[in-house]
Amino acid sequence: MSAVLKDEIPNIRPMRDSDLAMVMAIEREAYSFPWSEGIFRDCLRAGYCCWVVAQGGAIRAYGIMQVAAGESHILNLCVRADDRRQGVGRLLLSHLLEVAKAHRADTALLEVRPTNLAALRLYAAVGFNEVGVRRGYYPGRGGREDALILAMSLDGSGDHTDKKNPA
Repeated sequence: MSAVLKDEIPNIRPMRDSDLAMVMAIEREAYSFPWSEGIFRDCLRAGYCCWVVAQGGAIRAYGIMQVAAGESHILNLCVRADDRRQGVGRLLLSHLLEVAKAHRADTALLEVRPTNLAALRLYAAVGFNEVGVRRGYYPGRGGREDALILAMSLDGSGDHTDKKNPA
């Protein structure tokens, strides 16, 4: 049997309460300071855009996004360690951006650690630009770590101006 026939195509679907055990396993694997299960439950209850990439009965990635007042804010996007560098994160990010557009958002925002080089490469590849810094945003082993604020236009009007270096 060929690999194509035996491999199930990834399915992007809304996150459910029943996904939380697998989501939490990925979250704890990926982050030294993970979100709690309660935070995920609150996001589901509040009606945030909560999506998973499922394949073969397992969750491979998840994303949480809030959309309001013309902006989307990607709060969490995480891929299971074994599935990184296979396009799963890009697939889910593209889906989140389409959902944001469907909700009439014209801007997408997110925060990322400056040390998360893989995420920075992905976000730059799809069109995000650095627009600011949140000092001491993330907890870290040796103290707080800054967050880079990234943004991109979803309305086709072009890139956001770098607020640190205005043109």
